[in-house]
Amino acid sequence: MSFELHPRLAADTSFIADWPLCRVLLMEDARYFWLVLVPRRDGVSEITELSPEDRAALMEEAARAGRIIKGGGKLNIGALGNLVPQLHLHVVARKAGDPAWPGPVWGHSPAVPYDDAARAARIALVSSH
Repeated sequence: MSFELHPRLAADTSFIADWPLCRVLLMEDARYFWLVLVPRRDGVSEITELSPEDRAALMEEAARAGRIIKGGGKLNIGALGNLVPQLHLHVVARKAGDPAWPGPVWGHSPAVPYDDAARAARIALVSSH
């Protein structure tokens, strides 16, 4: 099985790990703890195109990601794909008072890059689970 990450996802994220189904990425926006799960299945753009087993695995991996990042706030999970056709699931920890609250984070304002230490800490936290 071959897998190639869409160039936009590669440009906007940092690699964390490969879980059984998904490549786990950290979105490059330090204002939110924001993971992107990309099923390693070429040519898939919709959840409905996954096998039943892969759909179940995707939901389990989204739940796993959510448990890691939630931190007492609200968890937002979405599969938009309007700009990137490759199937990917956003898992975003939200809290009252964050820059986009209570609206969506997508397209709210320009991303704020991580400094190296903060990025490394988030990657280490997710990698340890």
